[in-house]
Amino acid sequence: MAEYIPRETELASLRRWRDKDMVKVVTGVRRCGKSTLLALFAEELRQQGVPDERIVTLNLEDFALSHLLKDPRAFHDHVASLLRPGERTYLFIDEIQLLDAFETALNSLALNHDLDVYVTGSNAQMLSSEIATRLAGRYVEIHLLPLSYAQYAAHRRLIADPEEDLSYPGLYASFVSQGGFPLVQRLAGDPEAVSDYLRGIIDTVLIKDVAIRAKVANVALLTDVTTFLLHNVGNLTSLRRIADTLGTFGRKPSSTTVDSYVSGLVDAFLVYPVRRWDIQGLRLLAGPDKYYAVDPGVRNALVGYAGGDAGHLLENVVYLELRRRHTSVWCGASKAGEIDFVVSEGADLTFYQVAQTVRPPDTLARELAPLQAIRDHHPKRLLTLDAEPPITHDGIQQLYVLDWLRGAGT
Repeated sequence: MAEYIPRETELASLRRWRDKDMVKVVTGVRRCGKSTLLALFAEELRQQGVPDERIVTLNLEDFALSHLLKDPRAFHDHVASLLRPGERTYLFIDEIQLLDAFETALNSLALNHDLDVYVTGSNAQMLSSEIATRLAGRYVEIHLLPLSYAQYAAHRRLIADPEEDLSYPGLYASFVSQGGFPLVQRLAGDPEAVSDYLRGIIDTVLIKDVAIRAKVANVALLTDVTTFLLHNVGNLTSLRRIADTLGTFGRKPSSTTVDSYVSGLVDAFLVYPVRRWDIQGLRLLAGPDKYYAVDPGVRNALVGYAGGDAGHLLENVVYLELRRRHTSVWCGASKAGEIDFVVSEGADLTFYQVAQTVRPPDTLARELAPLQAIRDHHPKRLLTLDAEPPITHDGIQQLYVLDWLRGAGT
């Protein structure tokens, strides 16, 4: 397994749920490493003494299994034929959403207490309210993103060419340009190949996970909506604004059409919506929302990369890291100004502002003002690319974001 990039945090989630009577559902955008994560876990089981015959792996994209995809009973019977009665067996199924009525098969398999089931899926619709109801109490979702900056940096330092800039700022520059999809690591010396590969991921997601699933007739319009969202990461965006903007280019979609397309992109994990949290009223607000890309490389492959995007890309990277670490992530709205992120773990809140630099005094004052207006005991942090040791401004921690991304001052 030496060719695989370690995903220790994600593996820890699988270990936590091992041998519990729950279906473990690993979700995430295509090619982010879901299959590899299950392969790493299966290899770990082997190293702990689980024999090969008690580890069953099925990839539903394999043509040899295509005859089973329309018949969940036949699929169930096929799986049953691979098990050893009375012995603990670990079942790994890739792309479970390709199986019709898969929740019926999973429900039945979950009744077998000698079977520990792990599945992957590339679309959030598979965990819609109806399906979740049918699997009620029988599944747990483990969401996977492409590599984090910390994972990317650690891996580059193991495999990089001698001339590659391996300073943390240099690694951040390459990460924010090319992103963290695992296969990109093998292509990092060929920017054109990286771009082609990432565009291939986008095209596959748009066609297979959005257009076909949602019966989208106008793929060109779907691409325009995707481009708009990725170009505007970190900006408040309403469906009406998207429709009106595209209307100026002759597309003229309705808000209903835009809504269905955006929902499809969210379900396919290509973009993530972030709702606004009213800090004074302690409640979520109705739109507009913010949207962030699943990976900075994917965003750049579709809309290009320019120096003026650096602040929004930094915000996107911070959002993805917060999503890895916390249950809920919102953007804060208050009379004193916008706060980039509010994260919640139960009743515990933490507030984050993100800025490229706050060395100019007026910039520092502007970024601190919304945080200073919050008069409570919750932690408040200002993350910047200024390579400074931690500084405190009246209880507000200013942290070097590259240290924070690697786990310092979390």
